[in-house]
Amino acid sequence: MERIIECVPNFSEGRDLQKLEKILDVFRGRHNVKLLDYSSDEDHNRTVVTVVGETEALKVAMVEAIGKAVELIDLTKHEGQHPRMGAVDVVPFIPIKNVTVEEADALAKEVAKAASEAYGLPFFLYEKSASAPHRENLAAIRKGQFEGMAEKMKDEQWIPDFGPGTIHPTAGVTAIGARMPLVAYNVNLGTNNLEIASKIAKNVRFMNGGFRYVKALGIELEDRGIVQVSMNLTDYTKTSIYRVFETVKMEAERYGVNVVGSEIVGLVPLQALVDTADYYLRLENFNFNQVLETRL
Repeated sequence: MERIIECVPNFSEGRDLQKLEKILDVFRGRHNVKLLDYSSDEDHNRTVVTVVGETEALKVAMVEAIGKAVELIDLTKHEGQHPRMGAVDVVPFIPIKNVTVEEADALAKEVAKAASEAYGLPFFLYEKSASAPHRENLAAIRKGQFEGMAEKMKDEQWIPDFGPGTIHPTAGVTAIGARMPLVAYNVNLGTNNLEIASKIAKNVRFMNGGFRYVKALGIELEDRGIVQVSMNLTDYTKTSIYRVFETVKMEAERYGVNVVGSEIVGLVPLQALVDTADYYLRLENFNFNQVLETRL
């Protein structure tokens, strides 16, 4: 593939593997489309998929996948720790190779138009595609979640950019748009006190005075009996993984709580990991070109 766009759709299903496989099958065996990764979480009840492709092929696949999710996922019966407003909660398009942000934006709008017409699903444009400043932030769009979205959309400030003027009865509403690569990064804490995770999330996220490129919330991992600070690092070159990790660890120590682990959800740029290794190993005169795989 000469011109590559990445898409990272988030589906509000992380427990029913049969439903997930039917959605994922849409991306498999297609010309100029490649399913790179998917990660499901039962507590979040959410699956993050990473797929790349040529513009037109990716458009066709994504519209079909949205339709399959609308068919299979019923948010009136959905429960999970992660905030959600749609069966397909968010669909970001990221320029990867020989593609501009403007082209990713155009693709997002084409997918939204086609899917809204085919399935009666409303779409909000967000990030680089946002039609108004108050719609750039995904958290602002999602506020109220599925249960409160129908009432929210009665406000002219929240009329969708594509599709009907109210939610789909079972699939809700979807955010779609172009953005730059981000890192989905979670830090797990050795406590079951959700209030502690929520306070730490509040301290590190931008909207409350934390890091400029961090979105965060506290989440309970019931199956493990612990809590998590769940984050999106929207520009890892300006807010690094190691800086966020050290801050969360420091904040946790205030409450006598240890960090018991962390995780990256989905794919991550190699440079983000190299920067972290450089920091902890205190490497001298190290540069990215010393990574063997980058020279092959």
